[in-house]
Amino acid sequence: MTNERVLIGNLQIVKILFDFVNQEVLPGTNINQDTFWSGVESIITDLSPENRKLLQTRDILQAKIDEWHRTHPGKHTDIVPYKNFLYDIGYLSPRHHDENFQIHTMNVDDEIAIQAGPQLVVPLMNARFTLNAANARWGSLYDALYGTDVISESDGCERTIKYNKKRGEKVIAFTRKFLDQSVPLINDASHADAVKYSAENGELKVRN
Repeated sequence: MTNERVLIGNLQIVKILFDFVNQEVLPGTNINQDTFWSGVESIITDLSPENRKLLQTRDILQAKIDEWHRTHPGKHTDIVPYKNFLYDIGYLSPRHHDENFQIHTMNVDDEIAIQAGPQLVVPLMNARFTLNAANARWGSLYDALYGTDVISESDGCERTIKYNKKRGEKVIAFTRKFLDQSVPLINDASHADAVKYSAENGELKVRN
């Protein structure tokens, strides 16, 4: 049954989660089951009272905000009174210049830390999923070229319902020329001759 639970200390763990952790998460981590679940129980025991207080505070704030909107119906164009109200009830807190701070995280790729874009988590062992994840973040240059007027539709290169091989070849040629211009290879090599790209020891390797 999906609602079946396992009693661990003072916790009742849904069995499907209990089995998943014990059989698939913990193996290979050098953490035994008793240590893990006792740690979980300790965290929940310590933080549950604080969590209840935070949830109660959230309910109180939400009730005050709901009441404000009931007594101030209609579209609001003056944000100052509403913002002052949020400060008064403690929903917003004033920030002084000496309280500004930054959080730094080490060893994060620039593509994640600096460049904004959608994130898609995929299993690394499936190459197609990984390619889809990259396309979701940066977009596919091939798709962009094939589907727009960057590539001329003359000489049999029209955009058709079915894949147009001649147009596709023109897209590939355009892309490889673009890569030669923007990401040139050493020793006068060309992306047009590349048959495989791979990452080895943190470096891009291109096989012709």
